[in-house]
Amino acid sequence: MPEAVVAGIAALSRRLHTVATVERHDEAVTPFAGQLGWTPPVDAAPLVPADRVFVKHGYLPPPELIDHFRALGVERVLVCGVQAETCCLAAGFLLFDAGLRPTLLRWLSVGSSLDRSGALGATLWRHHFGSVLDGPEALHLAAARASQAGPKSGSTPSSR
Repeated sequence: MPEAVVAGIAALSRRLHTVATVERHDEAVTPFAGQLGWTPPVDAAPLVPADRVFVKHGYLPPPELIDHFRALGVERVLVCGVQAETCCLAAGFLLFDAGLRPTLLRWLSVGSSLDRSGALGATLWRHHFGSVLDGPEALHLAAARASQAGPKSGSTPSSR
């Protein structure tokens, strides 16, 4: 992942409640080697500071992530990280299906080897969820923080 993207996510993680998902390979759970001929690492660690880390073994975050956001009263989840058209999109589907409002942070996301720019992921995200922020100015963090009584946004950078 580009250093500037990691630095941007780390800076945002100091301002918002942040969770990270890390993919750790377990062929018995998800057949990456058998089906795709490659494997994710078995010992991946988050690339940024996070309040909570969730381990996943495939594209989807674990269901415990939804429980965590619900316990916090989160409605909108900001998503960013690696593989905008696969892992980030899979997180978006899980969040959307759970009744949350996933929002992709385009400038803090990159694509897979299929499309390093992340443009494909942003296009798919807009089509399926409608909410893509293209730059940090769209967050309005100072105004949002002053007007919110409790945690309403979460951030879930994916580190795959």
